[in-house]
Amino acid sequence: MEKLATVQMLDDVVPTTDGRELLLIRRTEPGRDVQLLLDQLGLTFPPQPPPRLRVPRPS
Repeated sequence: MEKLATVQMLDDVVPTTDGRELLLIRRTEPGRDVQLLLDQLGLTFPPQPPPRLRVPRPS
């Protein structure tokens, strides 16, 4: 489990000029040792999701 914990997830929010936000949900690519572990377990990560546009909620 410690090896798998090295894979990080992050949400990158980029404001646009028209008031919306570009949301990029990303994960780091596994290192060689983590990839070997995933291969042994028969697991793969899904592809990176495409970017999304969203309208921020009013505060």
